[in-house]
Amino acid sequence: MTPPIPVIFDCDPGIDDAIALLGAFVAPELDIRAITPVCGNQPLDRTVRNALQICELAGRTEIPVHAGCHRPLCREPIHGQFHGSTGLGNTVLPEPVKRIEATTAVDCLIDHLGRAARGEGAKVTLCCLGPLTNVALALRMAPQIAGGIERIVMMGGAFREPGNRTLTSEFNVLADPHAAGIVFSAGLPMTVLGLDATHQVMLLPEHVARFAEVSGPIARTVAELMAFWDRNDARRYGSRGGPLHDPLVTAWLLRPDLFESRPARVFVEMESPLCLGQTVADWYGKTGEPANADIVTRVDAAGVIDFYLGLMARYGARGAA
Repeated sequence: MTPPIPVIFDCDPGIDDAIALLGAFVAPELDIRAITPVCGNQPLDRTVRNALQICELAGRTEIPVHAGCHRPLCREPIHGQFHGSTGLGNTVLPEPVKRIEATTAVDCLIDHLGRAARGEGAKVTLCCLGPLTNVALALRMAPQIAGGIERIVMMGGAFREPGNRTLTSEFNVLADPHAAGIVFSAGLPMTVLGLDATHQVMLLPEHVARFAEVSGPIARTVAELMAFWDRNDARRYGSRGGPLHDPLVTAWLLRPDLFESRPARVFVEMESPLCLGQTVADWYGKTGEPANADIVTRVDAAGVIDFYLGLMARYGARGAA
């Protein structure tokens, strides 16, 4: 029997982060070592609180939550525009009983990855759903931990697709472009799910109804989160609904056969006022630099939706047991 994959979710919950985590929580194929919230979709105190609430909602309170960086490395903080005032839309969850760990997210990353780098356990896959501040700072403070990283699987960037926060830039990279530059230049195996991938998977209103049918005790919360995510912008997306950004990280971990990717060298713009945070892919080796990422270019959208329905149905089965 294949042992579960050791993972750490570095995230900024966030509606789509919440869906990604809820899917991962019911996957026995994943050994979730920690959740490390960062400033991103909301300020840090809110992303931490949301992570704690999501753990309680799913009954996964044993997973440690470590508070991360409260601001980007260099630029002023920016926050998400589509997640409501709390980061979880109109959904109201009880005040969490679970508390954060005493150690910071950066210390957590250095500890777990350092032990893996020393051969004291399996390497860890980093699932990055938000700005890369925590990961970049850990790599700067303890470069040796790179040897403990199996792969970084991140949602971020925009290549042939326009940006979703500025004309050129995707939010997670724009929120801390300097951190993204550090991570992309670290020489680590990386899988990148940018807007080119996530805009292929639209969460439609009819999908929301199907998810509500199967999600058992968390059905109301899932339906509220997903309904709030509807951008109602058919001119941009071709239909109602919202792109399923962060959940594609969980889907890629568990069903990589639903995705196609191409290697490329990725550069991050860190100076231009107009193009700050733009991710530029050298698809054809024009720079002479070797590829540093596998960029997902094609997604089986129907397969991802069906797979996620299966994950959420596990909550329904658990509630009926």
